Amino acid sequence: MTPRIRSYLSHWTVYVPVLAVATLILTWGRDLPPPLVVLVAAFLAGAVLAAVHHAEVVAHRVGEPFGSLVLAVAVTIIEVALIVTLMISGGEKTQSLARDTVFAAVMITCNGILGLSLLVGAVRRKIAVFNPEGTGGAFATVATIAAMSMVLPSFTTSRPGPQFSPTQLGFAAIVSLGLYLLFVTVQTRRHRDYFLPITTAGEVIDTEEHLDPPSGRATLTSLGLLMIALIAVVGLAKGVSPAVESAVQNAGLPQAVVGVVIALLVLLPETIASVRAAARDRMQTSLNLALGSAMASIGLTIPAISIAMIWLDGPLLLGLGGTQMVLLALTAVVGTLTVVPGRANVLQGGVHLGLLTAFLFLAASP
Repeated sequence: MTPRIRSYLSHWTVYVPVLAVATLILTWGRDLPPPLVVLVAAFLAGAVLAAVHHAEVVAHRVGEPFGSLVLAVAVTIIEVALIVTLMISGGEKTQSLARDTVFAAVMITCNGILGLSLLVGAVRRKIAVFNPEGTGGAFATVATIAAMSMVLPSFTTSRPGPQFSPTQLGFAAIVSLGLYLLFVTVQTRRHRDYFLPITTAGEVIDTEEHLDPPSGRATLTSLGLLMIALIAVVGLAKGVSPAVESAVQNAGLPQAVVGVVIALLVLLPETIASVRAAARDRMQTSLNLALGSAMASIGLTIPAISIAMIWLDGPLLLGLGGTQMVLLALTAVVGTLTVVPGRANVLQGGVHLGLLTAFLFLAASP
């Protein structure tokens, strides 16, 4: 075995996903005492960080903007699996879990990840530069499918309450998926240059300049370990979810907080990757990750949940409440003002983080 292979195999990102899956097998279907919950949570965090590493390896190999799609789709797979799993076992109290999780994902990506990335980029280089054509198109798509999937159900009259009729749900799912696929086509084929990183000096970066791309073998290995890590994240999160739900209930917090916790967990890889890209003066990559995750969260999650409703009992509550609609509208307005100039400073980053703080506070104290 060559020293290079021995070094690679000794890296923690190789064995942590395997250990996480082993932990999943040993704890599956069991009631976990507090010490085991802590242990499972530790392996869960390790699997998430390992997923970040391996997704970045694959992304580096395929290049931008394709690389940004890898982590976005991977994160959405985790989100859909968690929502469906919890809805199957949770009964009536999980009827709004899909809405709460998807809305939390939109607020975290469009305000938290975007704001933190802008803040990091602007602090390091005084100004954050990105492509307004690509970023503006992505943000417009997010706003459209968010309003169609989560605002309109509060105003339709075919069914009582904030829910679509089966026909309306199918229509929203098809439109959301169609817009997402259209965006991916624009991002990766027709207008790929709109989504390439731009340095503060105005240089377009089509490839990584300082690091050679990984070999095909290393990429395939990382792809396999990424899948293992994602399986571990989904399974271990399912294992600790009863403890999370119990803690939320004992603390007297609204059930919507569970959706916020799920979104925070599954978006941790995106957050880390986006901040790293911003620190390397790859602001466009950060925004691709943030808005791509928001779009995938709605455009893929809603169709998947729509299909799952064939087997799930009870209504699917998708419509937002008044407070949530105000926050979504404010996010859309502020986000538009941020992306249109193609340049941002610490103020814009701070404003978006302020909106995220307001969302988190009002989620816990409605």
